[in-house]
Amino acid sequence: MQNARLRTVWLANVTAGAAVVTARASLPRSAFTVYQSAISRSEAARVRRSAIVASDLEVVTVTDRSVVLTWTTRARDKTGRLRPAPADTEVRITPADGVAPALPLYADERPTAFHYAEIDGLEPGRSYRFEAYSAGHRVVPARTRVTQRAGTPETTGVFTTLTPPPGRLLRTLALANDVHYGEEASGIFVAGWPPGLRHDTEDHPEVMLDALLDDVREPGRGADHLILAGDLTDSGTLAQSLGVRARLDRWGALGRDYFVCRGNHDAPLRYPDDPWGSVFHPRQQLVDNRAGGLRIIGLDTTRLRGAGGTIVRPQLDHLRELLTAEPERPTLIFGHHPVTSCAAVSNPGGPGFVLDRSNAAALHDLYRAAPGVFLHHCGHTHRNRLGRPDSGIDVEFLEVAAVKEYPGGYLLLRIYEGGYMANFYKTRTEPARSWSTRTRRQFLGMYPDHALGSFASRNHVVLRDFSGLAAADSAAVVQRGWAAT
Repeated sequence: MQNARLRTVWLANVTAGAAVVTARASLPRSAFTVYQSAISRSEAARVRRSAIVASDLEVVTVTDRSVVLTWTTRARDKTGRLRPAPADTEVRITPADGVAPALPLYADERPTAFHYAEIDGLEPGRSYRFEAYSAGHRVVPARTRVTQRAGTPETTGVFTTLTPPPGRLLRTLALANDVHYGEEASGIFVAGWPPGLRHDTEDHPEVMLDALLDDVREPGRGADHLILAGDLTDSGTLAQSLGVRARLDRWGALGRDYFVCRGNHDAPLRYPDDPWGSVFHPRQQLVDNRAGGLRIIGLDTTRLRGAGGTIVRPQLDHLRELLTAEPERPTLIFGHHPVTSCAAVSNPGGPGFVLDRSNAAALHDLYRAAPGVFLHHCGHTHRNRLGRPDSGIDVEFLEVAAVKEYPGGYLLLRIYEGGYMANFYKTRTEPARSWSTRTRRQFLGMYPDHALGSFASRNHVVLRDFSGLAAADSAAVVQRGWAAT
């Protein structure tokens, strides 16, 4: 009955989404015709003379003391099509409770088409008015619901910095997923549709993974550990598994600096031959690690066939034993497939795309009996989304967008003595920003509405007692249950 209900809700969402696609697909030509007939000839001439179009404004990240804005500048080529065009980068900011005009707090004359502006030194818990400019043009949001809905910072021109949890910063975790190392084309949904995008000169998963690994230890990020929730490879071959492992090993040590679990793309094609398992760890076995008192558990939620997820009984029993033995220990759990009913009905693949309902219910029961579990991190849907638990448990279920494509990044979880602050960041290298901009247009141009996620999903604070944890520089990571290869 529950599965039937979920399918009904999902089908309703799919029908509504299809209507939006149909309507949006017909909008540009008719809207352009109305626009052309409405404006004067002089205004049309002025628009044509404007060399730069500055759009796609996104207030991606807001922490307690910083904000990150991104946008794109374009100009029309000889055929009239908009193409990426370099320009300068400027952001003006002023406190929202004052009357002074916004002043430039960020200015970069180096030309780029893919703008990334990060402003530090702000006050926690304060609202600021902002304006972004390139080539003298004020930047506007793209025509997507995620940034144009009422109340977003992009529409109001105001953002409010977060108020961090009390106490010392203890440890910073980078949560990421969906590298798809070895993938040749991005944006294919099923059976070669829609046509995928290919990088002009490089392999885009390598570009995006290298950008991630470079970014998370840069100043202002300072990740102590990296957690990758599945789909490290595109098809789980030995070459792909060894390739992504080599890159990760240059960044740190498996089981100490970075932790991984398997995704459906990492599943073996001809079981029991399991290349990914020989490089990382065997299928349907959890991984249990400790970092300064924090327990980090990785689940293998993959099936041998199909995109949906499951957990076999021995693995579930092992998880029950761990949580029962230390129910109060602060615990972060990660697995590839989303768990909640709201994730099941809101993703394009429907209920069959996420963890099966019996195992999802079992996890909720285990978490209810283990109050130390505070967050379940997953990927698979390639979107940022803060889900609702299926029952009244104090656990965040957090989907994080893909590394490999727009918006192209990771989520930093900064753990303080009195809680944690979650912030999603895009990666910053020029090649990564270029590819992220290009893959915005996936799925008929609607990909930002799916992938970017709400402001609250990307930036929020949770109060919780972590005072018993040790700081990152004073405790080693202990790996339990298996030996790294």
